[in-house]
Amino acid sequence: MVCTGVTPTDGEQKNVNFQAVTTGSEENKSFSRWTPSASVQMCISNETTAGDFFEQGKEYYLDFTAAE
Repeated sequence: MVCTGVTPTDGEQKNVNFQAVTTGSEENKSFSRWTPSASVQMCISNETTAGDFFEQGKEYYLDFTAAE
């Protein structure tokens, strides 16, 4: 997933948006063949370091693990 934007909201949090990556590496091309469209939006509190982790334009892995 590529971070498409980090937008401050009310001074206490920010919205972070992601879209599926469809170009670049062979891994990206393979992913986009089977998942041509995906998006994720997160609202992150400024009180945590996670709010500073994501950078617009940078690619990230998105992993889902079943909760048991």
